[in-house]
Amino acid sequence: MSTLFYFILTIGILVSFHEFGHFWVARKAGVKVLRFSVGFGKVLWSYQKTPEATEYVLSAIPLGGYVKMVDEREGEVKSQDLPYAFNRQGLAARSAIVAAGPIFNLILAVLLFWVALVVGEEGAKPILGKIEAGTIAAESGLLEGDEFISVNNKPTPTWTETLNVLIGAALDGDQEIKLIVKDREGREDVRWVKLDHADVSDPEKLYKRLGFTPWVPKLPPVIDKVLPDGAALVAGLKPRDLLISADGAPIGDWQQWVEYVRSHPGQRIAIEVERDGARQALSITPKVVEIPSARAGEAPKAEGKIGASVFIPEDIRNSLTANYSLGPLEAVPAAFIKTYDYSFSTLKMMGKMVLGQASVKNLSGPISIAQYAGESANIGFVHFLKFIALVSVSLGVLNLLPIPVLDGGHLLFFGIEAVKGKPLSERSQLFFQQIGIAILVTLMALGMIMDIQRLFQ
Repeated sequence: MSTLFYFILTIGILVSFHEFGHFWVARKAGVKVLRFSVGFGKVLWSYQKTPEATEYVLSAIPLGGYVKMVDEREGEVKSQDLPYAFNRQGLAARSAIVAAGPIFNLILAVLLFWVALVVGEEGAKPILGKIEAGTIAAESGLLEGDEFISVNNKPTPTWTETLNVLIGAALDGDQEIKLIVKDREGREDVRWVKLDHADVSDPEKLYKRLGFTPWVPKLPPVIDKVLPDGAALVAGLKPRDLLISADGAPIGDWQQWVEYVRSHPGQRIAIEVERDGARQALSITPKVVEIPSARAGEAPKAEGKIGASVFIPEDIRNSLTANYSLGPLEAVPAAFIKTYDYSFSTLKMMGKMVLGQASVKNLSGPISIAQYAGESANIGFVHFLKFIALVSVSLGVLNLLPIPVLDGGHLLFFGIEAVKGKPLSERSQLFFQQIGIAILVTLMALGMIMDIQRLFQ
């Protein structure tokens, strides 16, 4: 229910802002707006000040919305309303109204990134953990304990920010990525990550190929959080349980337990835990998770996961976390830069998928978006804001693509009208719109297929 709530909240915010863009510019351009609707289908709530005023509507299906304007192409228009019809406006006014929706999504992203930067966030320090042979981290000369200072001259104060910038640069096509790191003695040095085309075709494989894992101190094997859909909950594990042994072998620290779980996917493990001073015998069967190989051509490896996190004492937590925020003025250009970077990356990734240079695994459908909405909200307010901003960027960029049916398709028609001096025939527009619908249905189907595959993985 939490996931569903945050998904509906996310879609509601994005759709409202998008449609408000069309609505606000239409009103400024002198076009009469008959209805402003968030959602489709059955009307749940409506408000209309006067019979001639705009009707504001909340509908049952929260997966979109629309702004209905006076338009002769959509039905008979009263003579007194003809000057306020959309189709009778100049080309510039019509283009501005259509473009306003996706532009408002990009503006929303800037606002949300600005709030997130000003509020700030707490994250893990970007300190490298164990480095496996054959990974890009090993090839780059990085060592366990190195702390990232910047990636391509962009400051990376937290682990999440480091991975975002690094993988973003890789997916943007950078063949060499500059890292500035600080070793355990506090000395700064430059390292270079070198990539080829095979490394960036699939984000999951890229992550494994990089081999960047966060440094983890030796922690007591004490359970902190138990996820609602994991093996730990089924086994009866609870927060603050101390793991004593697994299949009769003593558990010395959390990492030892993690490695044991990973090496026993789908296998029953007899465990002994200490709870409230008393010892109990339990059994747990880790879920099987397919992990892509770091090496091209190798089959995925099965690993076990139980859906539980480790309890970190306060003093250790403070030594491993970093707080990052910017002042209100300083955050303005940073928010614009983030929005631009994500917009450019989204466009580039779309182009690579069209050319077959990137996997369709990059696509996400409504199921994934709902999951990410719930997960980001559970992590914290700032993470949820950043998630909405990212989806808003994607929505804005997608709607500006020159695909008929989308806002970008209408802008394409207006561009043709500007060149020809007259609009395309209705027959031609209908033909191209049918092609646009086919493209969108295909994308939606692919997104759903990817979502379902992720569920089973």
